[in-house]
Amino acid sequence: MGRIMSIDYGKKRVGVAVTDPQRIIAQGLTTVPAHTVWDFLQKYLAEEEVDEFVVGYPRQMNNKPSEAIRWINPFVKKLNKLFPSKKISLYDERFTSVMAHQAILAGGVKKEKRKDKALVDKVSATIILQSYMEQVKNN
Repeated sequence: MGRIMSIDYGKKRVGVAVTDPQRIIAQGLTTVPAHTVWDFLQKYLAEEEVDEFVVGYPRQMNNKPSEAIRWINPFVKKLNKLFPSKKISLYDERFTSVMAHQAILAGGVKKEKRKDKALVDKVSATIILQSYMEQVKNN
């Protein structure tokens, strides 16, 4: 069984999290610059078995897609083209950045490190993945 990888895609940075091979634990993997994400994914998938991508898909409070969809939809389309055998699930990522900030604060991370937006993106990807795994488990 392959891993599940979650992607918190942004115009500047991409947060990435993965499960362990048994799909029990979600863990933050890294944050990469958006312009290097394709090279990163190609290299990672050459080394690790990934069966599914979970892409954060932001929605507004009225459940309509947010403005970020303009760059996320083309990303998802290219992801599907480059990795056609992999399942792609879109997951509502509302509030994940806020939850990531809270988790970082609760974790006792020093003030200077809390300003690191790359850390927030990696934690957000982890929250997306953990939430997705819980939803799948409960359905």
